[in-house]
This record gives sequence, structure tokens and C-alpha cells, in this order.
Amino acid sequence: MLSSRLMLSYRLLLLPALASLAACGFHLQGTLTTPEVMQRTYIQTVDRHSQFYLRLRRELLAAGIDVVDDEAEAGAVFAVYVDDTNQRVLSVSARNVPTAYEVYYSIRYSVISGTNTLLEQQDLTLTRDYTYDSTLVLGKAHEETLLRDEIAKDLVRIVLEQVSAL
Repeated sequence: MLSSRLMLSYRLLLLPALASLAACGFHLQGTLTTPEVMQRTYIQTVDRHSQFYLRLRRELLAAGIDVVDDEAEAGAVFAVYVDDTNQRVLSVSARNVPTAYEVYYSIRYSVISGTNTLLEQQDLTLTRDYTYDSTLVLGKAHEETLLRDEIAKDLVRIVLEQVSAL
């Protein structure tokens, strides 16, 4: 057991370190800071069932942002112009059978508040590749689904970092 005097001295040493982190603008990863106008945000998109939209909405709500269903009630509009995911063949065997695929997810978005553009149109594409074995079709289909979900998660993280920098 540490004595109470030793614990007090540890706390006194820790206090200046925490104060210097706060002074330099350090934020814990995962904390979202947004402009005041984004406290009520409308997400404008064609596909309200895409992995990107669902994750973005969930993360904004978790950060305390009120995601509204009517653009007129919003202080800002998060506009998603492109929300596309698919896969491409990367390589084939000598028998012309696919052996590797690339899964990609592309988005184009901007953040607008009234007549002000808070974040210019951004294009972002992330990819992951995986090997394919025709004897493991169910497992590979599941792997592809997991990859798409992880890519959408990474896209949302990158987008929210950009929003936090506003």
C-alpha cells in the first residue's frame, strides 16, 4: 500500500501534466467537436440504408449532435453526393478464376450552413483486398461484408476528424 503522502505527491505531479495537455489543445481520440451550427444537423443522402449513412448517423448521435429529419430544422446540412461500394477483381489464376478481390467504398460529401460552406466537397475512397477461394464461398462472402463494414467505419472516422477540425 502506498502511503497517503506518496499518493498526494503523485497527484501533484500529475496535475501539471494534465494541465499542459489541455493547454496545447489535446483531445482524446474519439471526441467530436463541431461548430455550433452543427448541433442540429440534417444528413442529405439518396440512400438512408447505406453502411456509411447508418454509421455516420450513429456517431453524430453518440457525440450529442441532434440529427434532424427535416432540413428546415437544421443549422447545418451534411450532404452526401456519392455513397458507392463495390468490388473489383485484382488477380486471376491460370484457369481464369478470380483469386483476389478489392473491396472499395467511395463517398463525396460537404457540410453547408445556410449560404456558408463549412466544408468544401470532399472525395474519399478507401479500399481493402482479400484472397478468394471458391471452396470457401460462404466464409469469403462474410469476409467481404466485414471488410465493407470496417471501411465504412474508417470513412466515418476520417470524416468526423475533418469536421472536428472546422
